[in-house]
Amino acid sequence: MNCSEAEVLLHALIDGELDAGHAREVEAHLAACPACTEKLEAFGAMQEAMAAAHLKDAAPAHLRRRIEAAMPAPATRPAGPGKSRQATWRTFFGGLTIGTALSAAVAASLVIAVFRDDQNQQITSEIVSAHLRSLQANHLTDVETSDRHTVKPWFNGKIDVSPPVIDLTAQGFTLIGGRLDYIDGKEVASVVYRRREHVINLFVAQGLGSEHAAVAGATQHGFNVRHWTQGGLDFWAVSDINAGELYEFCQKLMGGLQPTPPPS
Repeated sequence: MNCSEAEVLLHALIDGELDAGHAREVEAHLAACPACTEKLEAFGAMQEAMAAAHLKDAAPAHLRRRIEAAMPAPATRPAGPGKSRQATWRTFFGGLTIGTALSAAVAASLVIAVFRDDQNQQITSEIVSAHLRSLQANHLTDVETSDRHTVKPWFNGKIDVSPPVIDLTAQGFTLIGGRLDYIDGKEVASVVYRRREHVINLFVAQGLGSEHAAVAGATQHGFNVRHWTQGGLDFWAVSDINAGELYEFCQKLMGGLQPTPPPS
């Protein structure tokens, strides 16, 4: 690992976002590189300074009092003959029970959403790490060919899914081969393309992240990542090409995955 590769991963190392193998590689480089060690220490000092700055503001007590004063009183029942218009404790606690149940439901949905976001963030980090590993010498492809009829059958028997292999050479994305990789502890297929001098890794698996019907994008450490589900499979595309070109790649790939309608 050289300095430029290690520098990209220093923030991820501090935040605990790297997998164990990649973390060991960065730590081994740091042990022999004073310049990168100095950068890591500077990043760590910045992180500690931000944590100690108490940047979160608490709402003042007078705001709480204003909100409580503005809240409506408990609902009252219409007054019948000989009855006064006053709220009953049963009405109040009944509303409180409904409100509590609604709050619990909302809280549960938020927990699920946060869990899914954290899960996708972790997988995004592993996707970028796997992409970086592939750029090292002799790591990019296990089968090197632009023939999709060779790449697709190569995966047979090596992985649980059969990844689709689409030839997009005419659209400016050249197929250069495929390999096996590991994301989130799962063996996944990587179909590799090239756009000019830029490598695009397309990871294909099942159950790799929460479901997204459309293409969802993210950027991490200078790499653009796109994720979508189609045909029961999860697709993750990652590259250092700009976000627009990577989105174009995904759209063309999605179009190529659509079944061809029968002739009328």
